[in-house]
Amino acid sequence: MLIGVSSYNKRTVWGSIGLILLGVVLWGGFNTAMEATNTLSFCISCHEMHDNVYQEYKTSIHFSNPSGVQAACPDCHVPREWIPKIIRKIRASNEVYHWLKGTIDTKEKFEARRPQLAEHVWKVSAQESTPVFPT
Repeated sequence: MLIGVSSYNKRTVWGSIGLILLGVVLWGGFNTAMEATNTLSFCISCHEMHDNVYQEYKTSIHFSNPSGVQAACPDCHVPREWIPKIIRKIRASNEVYHWLKGTIDTKEKFEARRPQLAEHVWKVSAQESTPVFPT
C-alpha cells in the first residue's frame, strides 16, 4: 500500500480512470457509427434508394467522369462540420420513419412523391449550407 493513500483515494482514481476509458469507448463507437452512415453503401442499403436514385446516380457525372473522382451521397447531402452533421443525422430519423412506414417502397410511390422529396432535399441543403441545389 502506498504511504498516505487511503483506499477511498484509490477507488476515486480507479473510478476516474474507468469513467475516462468508458467515455473513450463510447465516443469511439459513436464516431464509428457516424462514419459508417456516411458511406455510399449505407445510403443505398435500402431498396428504395438502390432501385431508384442509385440507378440514376450510376449514369451521372457524379459516378463516372474523366477525372475519375466520384461524388458519393454524403459528399453533397451531409455537412462536413460536426454540429451540422449531427443535426442532419437527427433530421434523417424522419426518413427512417417513412422507410418503416413504406411511404416510398415501390417505384410508383417513389415517383409520385419525387417532387416533394426533391424539394425537401433542396430545403434542408439550403438550411445546412451544403451545396445541393436544383440545376
